[in-house]
Amino acid sequence: MQNTQLYVGLDIGTTSIKVLVCENVKGDLKVIGVGTQPTTGLNRGVIVDIDKTASAISQAVAQAAEKSGVQIREVVVGLPANYLRLSEVHGMVTLNTEQGQSREITDQDVIDVAQATMNQALSPDQEPIDLVIRDFAVDRFTGIKDPRGMVGVRLEMWATMYSGLTTVIHNARKAVEQAGLNVQDFVIAPIATGFNLLNDGEQDFGTLMIDLGGGQTTTSIILDHQLKFAYVDPEGGQLITHDISEVLNTSQRNAEQLKRDHGFANSELASDDVQLPVEVVGKNQPVNISEKYLSEIIEARVRQIFERAKNQLDSVQSPDLPGGLVLTGGVAALPGIKELASEYFSGNIKVFVPDQMGIRHPGFSQVLALCRYESNLSEVEQLVKLVVNQGALIESPHQYGQFQNVPEPQYRPPVAPTPRRAASEGDNNQSDAPRPSRPNQRKSSSNPTIEKVKGFFSNFFD
Repeated sequence: MQNTQLYVGLDIGTTSIKVLVCENVKGDLKVIGVGTQPTTGLNRGVIVDIDKTASAISQAVAQAAEKSGVQIREVVVGLPANYLRLSEVHGMVTLNTEQGQSREITDQDVIDVAQATMNQALSPDQEPIDLVIRDFAVDRFTGIKDPRGMVGVRLEMWATMYSGLTTVIHNARKAVEQAGLNVQDFVIAPIATGFNLLNDGEQDFGTLMIDLGGGQTTTSIILDHQLKFAYVDPEGGQLITHDISEVLNTSQRNAEQLKRDHGFANSELASDDVQLPVEVVGKNQPVNISEKYLSEIIEARVRQIFERAKNQLDSVQSPDLPGGLVLTGGVAALPGIKELASEYFSGNIKVFVPDQMGIRHPGFSQVLALCRYESNLSEVEQLVKLVVNQGALIESPHQYGQFQNVPEPQYRPPVAPTPRRAASEGDNNQSDAPRPSRPNQRKSSSNPTIEKVKGFFSNFFD
């Protein structure tokens, strides 16, 4: 992989394509260009129309190239966590020495042990996406992060291998190539965000992340600097827009504008007194609705998303994590999202907003994380990624580790909610329609220890 000072991230989202050009200046990553383009070539995070997606990528890249003044040839592409599989893997090579004597470990030895580690039995519809190093050992001395330059006769590697559907990977690569670009690297979206938007302590002790995207919502857990859990819910900002459109009998464009300009995730923060004109199909004049009524429509869907994420975490008996919850994605920009999330998740809750000029919106979190991910790769990690991207595997009768399947969502067709009607004077703000129930907050265990949290995930995933 080329060690360049320019990095271009490509976030292929359901509702929009985002391209970010970053320059590494003495270890400081600076944004020098950005491009965005709406797209209709995806469905719930997965490319379903390569031609439309490629066209949107080309236009977004052209915008970013014009603003940055650089020619873009290759991009770091984010992949969704749909049908992601994790496995703890191990590989070992004996160094080619004379009469069993030690010799110095080289780059090629790291490549060889990475190839041995990746020699896993994958199903025909899966292929490797990433290999995240956990540890090296030289002659059984463990805890080594970079074995190059050391001497020994045997080199071992422990890692977490992430694999995804070949169809998803192929379609992404095909769309990028059809747009006239090369794929510099594929990065799983929650790995990019988790490893680069969280600080060292949050990655070490454990943090829950929820990426509220346009086509789907991804819930992930980062612990011990590893992605330990990922769940993809096929509901996102698009369905919020759909609900507004259906309930108010207005166009998708009007519904999206209402959501972005006037919507609240928590209707308690909205006002009954603020009236919004809405263009209703079949009516000559706009119809006024209250800001609170609009926000109740939004809240119903966001509550459903949070409830499903919480249920998935409860199903694997996830403990409360010291790092709390970090929200990203375009839906996270809705006012009141933190307050609503606090009813479902415990600990500190924050919304990640990039601080760079021009991308100060949660929707740019992922594309920024892609650039940071690539720029932060160490030399050893670059060697391992080279093996992953080239698919250089060796034949071996041995298999290491077993797959841990990530839960796959059971999708049900969305039903437009029946939100609480805006209350009139004298009715004590009571609703005729049933209001979604509010679950009790998850109770924190008394004096939880880091050892208990890590012990749980060690037993569950290892």
